[in-house]
Amino acid sequence: MNIPIVGRFLDERFFEHRRRSTSVAGIACAEVALLIFFYQLLIRHVVKWDLFAVAATFLVVKLSLMTWYSLRD
Repeated sequence: MNIPIVGRFLDERFFEHRRRSTSVAGIACAEVALLIFFYQLLIRHVVKWDLFAVAATFLVVKLSLMTWYSLRD
């Protein structure tokens, strides 16, 4: 990818590192949301549906994209 003004500073490695770090950050956030959800459920006996919704959204998007990419590849 060649960007006219900042092409000297940003190359394919930068974009690949950004993509990987964003993916790992999303996975980590979904796992933390699930851990907090199960802590609230099992220890405090309170259901926090907003935390479950965050984790469920991640799972639906991740599995949908995996299916889409596997069908298109």
